[in-house]
This record gives sequence, C-alpha cells and structure tokens, in this order.
Amino acid sequence: MNLKEKIAEIPDFPKKGILFRDISPLLRDPSALSLIIDEFSKRIHPNDVDVFVGIESRGFPLACALALKYNKGMVMIRKQGKLPGSTHKLTYNIEYGTATMEIQSNAITKGERVFICDDLLATGGTAKAAAKLVEKLGGTVTGFAFIIELTDLKGSKAIKGYRHESLVKY
Repeated sequence: MNLKEKIAEIPDFPKKGILFRDISPLLRDPSALSLIIDEFSKRIHPNDVDVFVGIESRGFPLACALALKYNKGMVMIRKQGKLPGSTHKLTYNIEYGTATMEIQSNAITKGERVFICDDLLATGGTAKAAAKLVEKLGGTVTGFAFIIELTDLKGSKAIKGYRHESLVKY
C-alpha cells in the first residue's frame, strides 16, 4: 500500500497559499493505520521509549496507537488553556504565526525516555517546542515519529541532534 496516495491535499488551508496534507483518510482506513504502526514498530526499539507524547491534535492517534502497541503510556501536549492543573507552557513560531503549547507539570518523570509523535514535520518549530517542554520536566527525548515530512521546509534542521522517523516525504 502506498500511504502517499491516501493522503488528501487541501489547497489554501489553513490560509491561502498553504497546501495542507491531511492524514484523516489514513486514520479512517484500518489497513493504512495498521501499516503506519507496523512501520514505526520496525524503527522504534522498545528500549528506546518509556512513554509516547502526542502533539495536539493529529499526533494524538499516532502516540496512542504506538503506546498500545508497546504497552507504554501516552501524554498529551496541547494548545494553551486545554489542560487542567499545573502546566508548563512555551510560545514558539510556526509557519503562519505563533502558538503556545502546554504539558501537565507531572506528565513526565525525570529520566523517562520519550518518543514524540505528530502527523507532520514542516519547519520543526512545533517539534522543537515539544522537545523543550519534555526536557523541562526532566524527560529525555529519544526521537520523533512523523507520518509526513515536508523536506523543503527543512524541519529536520530545527530538531538537529534528535532522531526522527518519517514515513512519507514530500
């Protein structure tokens, strides 16, 4: 199965001039979703991870599915104001403005090995911010899992020094 053929392309979303790569059809198709998890399972050793972190919102299903596959926990990094209790937050630049993300203060235990999941690596700003939040709590980022990587935007430079796995590259 070719995952790229199943990714929807939505022009001018979320704003004019941006071609949005939508993974919704992959999540809807059980065989595509199974292939995604199987491919990451070949690339991520169980000893490399204690917990998976999903970045809001399209990183959640990937992190959750991998957590189940590996019998590990899953933690959410969300947009500001969406998590209860004490949180750590970070504001960063994205392709079309700024964003603020949060993680619950007790979500990561010092020394835990963390694999961060999201649907897409573009400029790398969101991934780098997520890594900083995890590290602020004492976690060790052992890698990133992305379904899609937009190589022209050079997001891998923003997360240089971290391992990252991408299944589909544009």
